[in-house]
Amino acid sequence: MITVVGTGTGAPVPEDVLAGAALVVGGRRHLDAVRPRLPEAAERVVLGPLAPALDTIAEYVGKELPVLVLASGDPGFFGIVRALAERFGAGLLDVRPGVSSVATAFARIGLPWDDAVVVSAHGRDLRTAVNVCRARPKVAVLTGPGAGPAELGAALGEYRVLVVASALGDPAREHVERVTPAEAAARDWGTAVSVVLCLDETRALGAVRTVAGVPASPARWALDEGEFAHRDSMITKFEVRALALARLGPRLGDLVWDVGAGSGSVAVECARLGAAVVAVEKAADGVERVRANARAHDVDVDVVHGSAPEALDGLDDPDAVFVGGGGGDLPAIVGACARRARRTVVVAMAALDRVPAAREALTAAGFTCDGVLLQSSRLAPLPGDVTRLAATNPVFLLWGVRTPVSNEGVAQ
Repeated sequence: MITVVGTGTGAPVPEDVLAGAALVVGGRRHLDAVRPRLPEAAERVVLGPLAPALDTIAEYVGKELPVLVLASGDPGFFGIVRALAERFGAGLLDVRPGVSSVATAFARIGLPWDDAVVVSAHGRDLRTAVNVCRARPKVAVLTGPGAGPAELGAALGEYRVLVVASALGDPAREHVERVTPAEAAARDWGTAVSVVLCLDETRALGAVRTVAGVPASPARWALDEGEFAHRDSMITKFEVRALALARLGPRLGDLVWDVGAGSGSVAVECARLGAAVVAVEKAADGVERVRANARAHDVDVDVVHGSAPEALDGLDDPDAVFVGGGGGDLPAIVGACARRARRTVVVAMAALDRVPAAREALTAAGFTCDGVLLQSSRLAPLPGDVTRLAATNPVFLLWGVRTPVSNEGVAQ
């Protein structure tokens, strides 16, 4: 049996577990904490690279000798239980969890966390955590080397308040501090950080939830134009928006640009589906309209007042881009977006003359391009309690998907 004990934020390691261990595996601080209570004959392995430790555990399992693994908090929550279960099978594990660092951090500031989204940046790309923090009002980030409070703060700008929880469970060293992202970015936080909470404190309590964690997808999308403030029907129609959303594929952890946002209907819909969104709009009244629509639908949209492509220069690279505006400079805008997009670019155009240049801009950037002409007719009432079909303006929708780089012919 492999006994896995979560320590640090919970109860001490039971004496009977320690006394019977032939092998004890854990971080250096975990081993130091139990060293006086360990049997002299017990072998100790300090966790560094995981593979050698698993190989040593396998030797003891093969000899049917008891193994003790010490971990922080709840080892089944982004912890070592996954690797042990994959290698040895869940049936061989006796897991005794402590209190997770996430639960402890929220407890320290007196907030519930059933509506919090938890994302790990430990050994992972920080951009996913950053985008989740931009999109959701209550996020817990599990940090790691190169992905701590300073890096998170530098990437976020002034979006949120950060709560940095360090050395949780250590009475002498535990420290929980609220800082702005700029303050977090300016400091060296060392190696004791347990978790960082990223909060919009105006929405920190949130609504009563039935399902914990990531919010459920909205019941509807491609909302009616009447659900957005817009000027003179200058809004992406819901039929076009439906296909655009299908091709953009916005999801939690993504960053989406809405360039030439207008009313911001696409930006808001992407945010409702979980993505972090930047809307770029050159008209001052349009900027205010996008912000008003975001507030009305209770989502976060970062609105940039400026003209593309110049306004795109300081933005983080997006996963997907929707281009809904642009005149004669449309090819330059599409090209600039395509050079930065990680996955896809979708372009909506009313003018036939602009389709070839937009398509060429996508293919020149290495995208596989496809598109359709969307024409729809909606039911409209007539006098006498009868109905006619009212045609909407046709719209060309192009989309480019980045072609994966082939490894064929590359030396291994």
